[in-house]
Amino acid sequence: MSGTFVQLATARVAGGDELAVLVDPDRGVIPAADLGYDGDALAVLTRASLSELADAAATADWRDPAGVEFVAPHRHPRKLWGIGLNYLEHAGDLSENVPTEPASFMKGDHTIIGPGDPIPVPSQSRRTTAEAELGLVIGRECYQVEEDEALDYVYGVVPVLDQTAEDILERNPRFLTRSKNFPGFFSFGPTIVGLDAVRAYWGSLAAVEVSTVLNGSVHRSNTVANMAFSPAFLVSFHSKVMPLYPGDIISTGTPGATPITPGDTAECRIPGVGVLKNPVTAGR
Repeated sequence: MSGTFVQLATARVAGGDELAVLVDPDRGVIPAADLGYDGDALAVLTRASLSELADAAATADWRDPAGVEFVAPHRHPRKLWGIGLNYLEHAGDLSENVPTEPASFMKGDHTIIGPGDPIPVPSQSRRTTAEAELGLVIGRECYQVEEDEALDYVYGVVPVLDQTAEDILERNPRFLTRSKNFPGFFSFGPTIVGLDAVRAYWGSLAAVEVSTVLNGSVHRSNTVANMAFSPAFLVSFHSKVMPLYPGDIISTGTPGATPITPGDTAECRIPGVGVLKNPVTAGR
């Protein structure tokens, strides 16, 4: 990926604070505070676009990224939207019909973890799955926007691992909220990558390939083009339900869910965007 594309992340620093950093795959990292931006990635993205950050960092002193501990880019989005059954093949896996409208649900911010954090399998569940997804991070408030302008409101994209207590959901579809909201059931990171960088890598957002990986082996891959509802449609559709705010995330659905057990490592791989890995542990 070209060194002209800056990414936004949050890293843990001495004392345990979590502060925003700028990342360039070719040059390294810069603490956002060096450029006058304090706080985590959410605090920064509400104040500056990725292009503005790139301009500010053009003559900055890039540092070696070795030893940098990336965490969840931010911990408290106002909304986490998840989309179910958005890849045609995944719906077939579950013997479900593809919905005629997005099958969406919401998750609390208590579910958020970041790269390397454990995914706890809750004791209430006998079958928990991990699902790699492409996450859309909203950059500015949008409400009632049309599909052809929707991506203008997206700050960037991020790898996501969305977890489900699938056995709870199978008992009754009305249990969706419960099955999706155990602690550690939403991992994202390590970096937020701008749409321009993704398009430069893939040629188009539709070509992006998302893979669910378990213990190093690809479980299922698919491309955004095979979604029932495109990223632009999802932003527009949900903006007509309620306002979307900077830092809100829409997780666009998985090409395939894989069962996880303690000792496993779940992974979301999106070339040109990033790799997100989380170990699986026993929960309570």
